[in-house]
Amino acid sequence: MDITGLILAGGRGSRMGSIDKGLAPFGAQPMVQHVLQRLQPQVQRLLINANQNLDAYAAFGAPVWPDAMPDFAGPLAGLQTGLMHCETPYLVTAPCDSPFLPADLVARLSAALLAEDADLAVAVTGAGDTRQPHPVFCLAKVSVLPHLTAFLEGGGRKVDRWYATLRVAEVHFADEDAFRNINTLAELRQYEKASPP
Repeated sequence: MDITGLILAGGRGSRMGSIDKGLAPFGAQPMVQHVLQRLQPQVQRLLINANQNLDAYAAFGAPVWPDAMPDFAGPLAGLQTGLMHCETPYLVTAPCDSPFLPADLVARLSAALLAEDADLAVAVTGAGDTRQPHPVFCLAKVSVLPHLTAFLEGGGRKVDRWYATLRVAEVHFADEDAFRNINTLAELRQYEKASPP
């Protein structure tokens, strides 16, 4: 499959004291660089969605696109932007604050999307009461763009509500820690000790 990777770095970082999470030092390098290094071998090309510090993100060597919608409209706006600039039939997303993402993320999402003839495949961990979807780790067909745009223009912002209108393949991953995201400075310091290699 010809797949583009999109790193979502378009948030305000308000829970981290309004610093840009992707550029926050995590070990010896910015957090987004860990994500980029894990995602890049899994895709044919990479894009970054960011709404601030565009030059700093461009220094990582991938095209950087701000949201087409104003006012930090959330991860769906980032996905929309990625789909608008995607030159392959498929787009996979990962947030800039998840430096432990699995090395087989794209292979497993793409296998499920094809097997189930789905519009979108999403990572899930746990089971029963601990079941946890990870909606910003998804693989989407670029053909969903008009549907997503209509949803956003109608005021929709919630990822799960949009997913509910699609054929979605859920892919279970056993390693919950692989999807750990870092939202606060305390978490940043805590997880630096478990920094990825």
